[in-house]
Formats: sequence, C-alpha cells, structure tokens
Amino acid sequence: MSKKIIIGSSVFLVLIISIFFFSGNNSEQVLLTKARIDNLNINVSTTGELEAKNFVEIQGPLGMRQAQIWETKINSLVPEGTVVEKGQQVARLDASSLGDKLEQKGTDLTKAESQWEQTQLDTALQLSLERDKIINLEFTVQEKKLALEQSAFEPPATIKQAEIEVIKAERDLRQTKQNYLVKQKQLSAKMREVNANLSQAKSKVKFLEDLFQEFTIVAPESGMVIYAKDWDGKKKKEGSNIRAWDPVVATLPDLSVMISKTYVNEVDIRKIKKGQTVSIGLDAFPDKNLTGEVTKVANVGEQKPNSDAKVFEVVILVNQSDSTLRPSMTTSNIIQTGSKENVLLIPIEALHTEGDSINFVYKKTVGGFEKQEVKTGLMNDQDIEILTGLSEGEEISLTTPESSSSNIASVE
Repeated sequence: MSKKIIIGSSVFLVLIISIFFFSGNNSEQVLLTKARIDNLNINVSTTGELEAKNFVEIQGPLGMRQAQIWETKINSLVPEGTVVEKGQQVARLDASSLGDKLEQKGTDLTKAESQWEQTQLDTALQLSLERDKIINLEFTVQEKKLALEQSAFEPPATIKQAEIEVIKAERDLRQTKQNYLVKQKQLSAKMREVNANLSQAKSKVKFLEDLFQEFTIVAPESGMVIYAKDWDGKKKKEGSNIRAWDPVVATLPDLSVMISKTYVNEVDIRKIKKGQTVSIGLDAFPDKNLTGEVTKVANVGEQKPNSDAKVFEVVILVNQSDSTLRPSMTTSNIIQTGSKENVLLIPIEALHTEGDSINFVYKKTVGGFEKQEVKTGLMNDQDIEILTGLSEGEEISLTTPESSSSNIASVE
C-alpha cells in the first residue's frame, strides 16, 4: 500500500512540474503563472527607527551663548541606556574656555572694586574741601561786616570801600554754596556710575560661577538615557561638541508611547497621507508584528548625507505599547497607501515592454506562446493590475520563451 502511495505521489509531482515549468516544447524550460482575481494592496515600504513620542531633553548650559561660548566638548558621558535618577550626573563638559572667561571677569571685578573705593574717597575729600571753603567764606563775610561797622566814623570813601568788601564776600559765599551743590550732584552721579560698574562686574562673575556649575549636567527627571543626534545624524558621545544653539546632550524617553521615524523618497511621498495604516516589523524581534498609523508627513524635503536623493520625513505612531521596544531599534514599515478589491493580477515579472508604451505578456497557447498586449492599472511591489488583454486563469510565462511569435496581438 505504501509503495502505491509513493508511486502515485511521484506521478503527481511529475505532472505538476510539467504543467508549471514546461511549455509545449519539451526541450524548453519555461516558468508559468496564471492571471488571478485578488485584492491589490498598494504599499510603500521603508526602513525607520524607533523613538519615544514624548521625552525630556537633557540640555547643556543654556547660558553658553550669553557667555559667548559657542561650543564645547563632552568630556564624560554615562553609557547609553543607563537608568538615572533625578539629579544624578549624566555628563561633564569641558569648562576650560569658561575658566578663562571667569578669570578675566574676576580681574574686571577687582578693578571695579578698586575704582569704587577710589571714587568714594575722592568724593568725600572734595566735598569736605568745599564745605571748608564755605565755612571760611562765612567767617570772611562776618569780618567784612564788622569792618564796615567800625568804619562808621571814617571818611565816606572808606565806608564805601568797606561796603563793597561786604558785598564781594557775600557774593563769593553764595557762589561757593551753589558750586558745592553742583559738585555734590556731579560726585553723586560719578558714584552711581561706579556703583553700576561694580554691580555689573559682580553680576558677570556670579553668572559665570553659576554657569560653571551647569557644565556638570544632571538628569532633570528619572529615566533611561538615550544620546541625542548631532547635525550629521550620528549620536553624540564623549568628544562630541555641544553647541550654544543646540545644547541637547541626551533625552529621557517615555517608552509607553513609541513612534517610528522614517524617510520616503520624493517619488513615493505623494502617496503618503496622514491616517494611513502601517504594518511594522522589528529587526531585533523578527517574530513581533506591530501596527501603526501615519501621523505626520513633512511638507519640505531634505537631502540625506552622502546621497543626492531628496527624502521626506514621515512619522508613524506605534499602536501597541510593548516593554521590549527601545529607542533606535530598526523598523521595517509597510505603509498601505491604497487598495482595490477583486481585480485581475499578474506578477510584475511577467510584464514586458516594447517601445515607449506597449505592454505585453507571453500568453501560453496550444502551439507555444504568443505576445499579448495588455492594458495595466495600479501596481505594488509584487503585482500589477491588468485592465484588458487577459482573462482569469490564462497562463503566461514569467520568463522570455524561445518559441514565441514576434508579432504582438492587440487588445480586442
């Protein structure tokens, strides 16, 4: 019984091979397929990278630009993936340029303090001298008045002279008092100026001292450290530069909601719309199948490093929450951009082109193969829709057969 089954199976296998792999000419090997009715799913396939939708940035000193420090190096950085607590050290930056500036501002502060002390002493001395002049002039006025009283029995000319002396002394006293008020205002303004300079110098030193502390970077929240990417797409590491206009060192992602960030070429981007369904695969877990939805499509393209092609950023929200998902995992994304139900399909490999616009297939006939013109519709990366020229179940060749007519049968 077993022997009969084996023989029967062998015969059946030979028949299958004969039907699908050989044409009417037994010496010619041809791979055949059939036109079939099926649903056509139009997809765009891309490779992406997982990121957390929400995250907290770990930033370098925000005052670098104010301190005119345009960039500095990362001296030390915790390993990526380290779970840190809030306030724990994450990185340390090279503060040598800041130290030079702090030393210079310290010198400026010393000069400002010296100038303040000198101005204060000068102010006190000058006002003291002015007050002494007023007191002396007051005594002079009294003396002149006493001399005038004593000249009452002197000749008129002597009396007149004494009166003039009193007037002159009183005028000098008034002028000196006015000058004292002006001098007082001038010296007060000078003191305000040096006070302002001193406060500014102190403020600059205090700012740099506080900034110096910020060159030791700590985690603003608890979480897993993921390095930020630099302008060239490479992740930051020890020795990388932190720039004043881009101070982000790393992020603390919220792993409960993930996205796949991918890039679509300019040929396919017109097919991508928000809300489209996505099938997501993971290189790290080939057996894990996820789903997602397109949530963002960039309006402006960008040029990737070492490439002339323009690409557009597309963000895909991962529907599932999975504790095994980690930032930077590579994803394979199949974006479903359209579909048609119950259409006539053939594999793309079976379609041939002659000239600029004539599409044809090699259709199996009783005597061999003939070129049959077809009109095509939509296609994906595997199948193409046949609008006219073929019927369901008709056999066509996936390769170019040797025995075929040279003329193309037109679409009826």
